[in-house]
Amino acid sequence: MKRMGMLFRAKANKALDRAEDPRETLDYSYQKQLELLQKVRRGVADVATSRKRLELQLNQLNTQSGKLEEQGKKALALGREDLAREALTRRAALSQQISDLEQQHETLQTEENKLTLAAQRLQAKVDAFRTRKETIKATYTAAQAQTRIGEAFSGISEEMGDVGMAIQRAEDKTAQLQARSGAIDELLASGALDDPTGTSKDDLTAELDRISGNADVEFELERMKAELAGGSSAQRQAIEGGDAAAPQTQDQEQSSPKFDKQ
Repeated sequence: MKRMGMLFRAKANKALDRAEDPRETLDYSYQKQLELLQKVRRGVADVATSRKRLELQLNQLNTQSGKLEEQGKKALALGREDLAREALTRRAALSQQISDLEQQHETLQTEENKLTLAAQRLQAKVDAFRTRKETIKATYTAAQAQTRIGEAFSGISEEMGDVGMAIQRAEDKTAQLQARSGAIDELLASGALDDPTGTSKDDLTAELDRISGNADVEFELERMKAELAGGSSAQRQAIEGGDAAAPQTQDQEQSSPKFDKQ
């Protein structure tokens, strides 16, 4: 089971690696960073909204506190100490609320400052990543184009391989047709094949071919006769030369005894 699991993971990893496009991966990562930056910005906006709401409440409480103070002063001036005491009691309660809200406001202000600084840093990182992403994508695209051009020049690409095979098949078929056409022409010329349509040669061409063939035969016959005639002349000359030499020999033989007798 472990081996099967490892084999499956290896096959899946290889398939994913084949299907993965670095440009798409970079774009996806950039999109996720933009989404994170957007969330941080929304967080900053929410904190700022809460801070603004606290500021409005503080303004209202401060206004009420000032109003109660004026009312207490007026009541004390009119001799209504009880009303003045009640106004001051309410003002004290408002002061406690104001103090709590001010602490919350300070906390929100600090948190807002932190989120704002984090958003600025994240924005800088996202911008730097975008620049690097575009650079890597351009480099990858250029390398891919150079690889395809090199494969095309070397003929190892699939497209150029198909083109080369198509050209080779076309050349083979062309050579086969040319050889077949030449063979048919030779067979027709030699008479091994007859043209049923009679359009291969007209009557004049056929007659000229026949005369040319007959002339060749006559020329060969004359040559053979000349050779035979030359051989016969040589034999006659040899025979005539032999007959002329024989009487001379006989004359010599006849003259020799005469000299001996003398």
